[in-house]
Amino acid sequence: MSTQMYLAYDYPLLSMFWTMLWFFVWIMWFILLFRVVLDIFRDDELGGWGKAGWLVFVIVLPFLGVFVYLIARGRNMGGREVAHARAQQEAFDRYVRDTAGGGGSVDELARLSELRNRGDISEEEFRRAKDLVLGNAGPSAGGGAAAGTGT
Repeated sequence: MSTQMYLAYDYPLLSMFWTMLWFFVWIMWFILLFRVVLDIFRDDELGGWGKAGWLVFVIVLPFLGVFVYLIARGRNMGGREVAHARAQQEAFDRYVRDTAGGGGSVDELARLSELRNRGDISEEEFRRAKDLVLGNAGPSAGGGAAAGTGT
């Protein structure tokens, strides 16, 4: 009679927790290693030889290299990461401002629309002013301006 062996019965619960602990420690070690390598490249205070030295130290002797790096330069790692995040946010904000254009043109168009609705300016004057605000000084705006000055 052959007996079947089930893995769940042969692997005790405490051993499963111990294995999971070591697995998560291993994952955290790689996360720490990558953060240290990124910090080495991100640091503007280090020169090229300093970065190369730390990188070789971290790659050749990873455990010792990471722990020595954390002791020697770990205090400013958070500050460098925050500075990098701020720089990325400022670059994104600048991109959005440049892409969306200034808010002045929107305000100017709203003011022109209000003037037209009150009857202070005509439809033709509104179109010419709108073209000027939007930067569309094309042939229609030039022709309208010449016709407007002739009346």
